Amino acid sequence: MIPVSSIFVNAQIITPLGVIPRGWLLVRDGRIAAYGRGDAPTADSVIDAAGATLLPGFVDVHVHGGANFEAMDATPEALHTMSGFYARHGVTSFLATTWTDSRERIQAALETIAALTGTEMRGAALVGAHVEGPFLNPARCGAQSTTYIRRAGRDEGLDFLNTGCIRLMALAPEYPENHWLICECAQRGVAVSAAHTAATYDDMCAAVELGLTQTTHTFNAMTGLHHREPGTLGAALTLTQLRCELIADNIHVHPAAMKLVWLAKGADGVILITDAVRGAGMPDGEYPIDDRVITIKDGAARLPDGTLAGSTLTFDVAVRNFMAATGEPLANIWQATSLNAARNVGISNRKGSIEIGKDADLILVDERINVLLTMVEGRVVYRENA
Repeated sequence: MIPVSSIFVNAQIITPLGVIPRGWLLVRDGRIAAYGRGDAPTADSVIDAAGATLLPGFVDVHVHGGANFEAMDATPEALHTMSGFYARHGVTSFLATTWTDSRERIQAALETIAALTGTEMRGAALVGAHVEGPFLNPARCGAQSTTYIRRAGRDEGLDFLNTGCIRLMALAPEYPENHWLICECAQRGVAVSAAHTAATYDDMCAAVELGLTQTTHTFNAMTGLHHREPGTLGAALTLTQLRCELIADNIHVHPAAMKLVWLAKGADGVILITDAVRGAGMPDGEYPIDDRVITIKDGAARLPDGTLAGSTLTFDVAVRNFMAATGEPLANIWQATSLNAARNVGISNRKGSIEIGKDADLILVDERINVLLTMVEGRVVYRENA
């Protein structure tokens, strides 16, 4: 049973207005009711942070799976298990992410996600779907199956959108056949990201005018930077309308490249993601991905030809890596872990920061970003050693 009110005490609290070095935060009816320093009000339950850091829970808008399940399994068990796994690593909200496959399989996954979105999950809140593919460029397919990559047909695209759960659509913006979908998403309040793309700088500028706001796993599966053709990456780094996803696993992206994104985009321009797949949290070995197999070894997920196929990254490790790469403290980069993603996918009125009236999606971490406690909408869903 969730207490009507809970209070965190003796916490270092990271808020949009700055850090409260030793403060308290009151949760009532699943929302943040008040916070401050000094004498704390009374509550039904007390959580002593013992000097640990209290910050908004991580928001992962690009994650396919984990704990031997994936969104494309299209089952409630998969989504609940993933939710619990993510919460242990500090995630309080996530978009279940599909990949390139048949229309029928994507539709089935979206319908399952739609049925569970907004319901009480085992851990992190399921806030919707991210559709990565099938409307991509086969020349930049990465691990996406070229068998199913296609342009955006109107009937198919509308069927996907009409499930009502999509908050992020990733596509290749260089194709004119995909432009109607960018416009349709923008009209519906669905964010659009440039993904698996050979877009030129001019292509990206045109897509931004249509409503593009994000780049998918920046650096990976996109046109790189050249001084005479800045490409997709050049647009990502320089266009202020775009926020950049980043897989901070030290495998997909070198730490120096992470720092480059930080320096180019600033505190509100980076969105950390995991892009985790079924093998995240599992032992090394072979795991299915559609009708193929990926091998997990030494923290990397690869197809037989060596192509990276998502990651085994957990969000707490991503934050730790990003802090090390940038040399910045958590107080400076926290937006990249929560608020930026929440803003881009339209949930920042409820999620992503410690502000009065927002959902009590909170985590306690130690100085090494080890997750000590995870709270989702006022409910403690994970506690270390509990």
